[in-house]
Amino acid sequence: MIRYTLACEHGHSFESWFQNSAAYDKQAKRGLVACPVCNSGKVEKAIMAPRLARADVPEPSPPIPAPPAAPAPAVTKTPVAIMSSQERELRQKLKELRDHVTKNANYVGPKFPEEARKIHYGETEHRSIYGEASPDEAKALHEEGIEFHPLPILPDDQN
Repeated sequence: MIRYTLACEHGHSFESWFQNSAAYDKQAKRGLVACPVCNSGKVEKAIMAPRLARADVPEPSPPIPAPPAAPAPAVTKTPVAIMSSQERELRQKLKELRDHVTKNANYVGPKFPEEARKIHYGETEHRSIYGEASPDEAKALHEEGIEFHPLPILPDDQN
């Protein structure tokens, strides 16, 4: 585990624990790291002094996560990224793909792995479906040779 001191664009400073530095990078890239004070997704690592372990002092345990706080009042958010025209076009295409699938395919929810297998093995008529699958379920589908694709999730989808 690694503990980072983080700061949001509004100057709020806070600490958070991650499995490793790659886990932080992955979560930050996906927009999953947010300031607990203002919920800003524009968060960066703050400058930190290295922590040197001493043999006579045990390393502190990671904190026990607190229960989720009551949702903050709704705040109107606006995009905070500077994107090139190519990036804006790609983002629009991803949104169009997601909208097309959710409009034209059957939502099967958590039964996605079961329904995908029925379609793959010819037990039911082929149709477009979407729903949810755990990482283990997705891995099993992939190992069975069942073709599927994750739906793109854009930062706006989580606000």
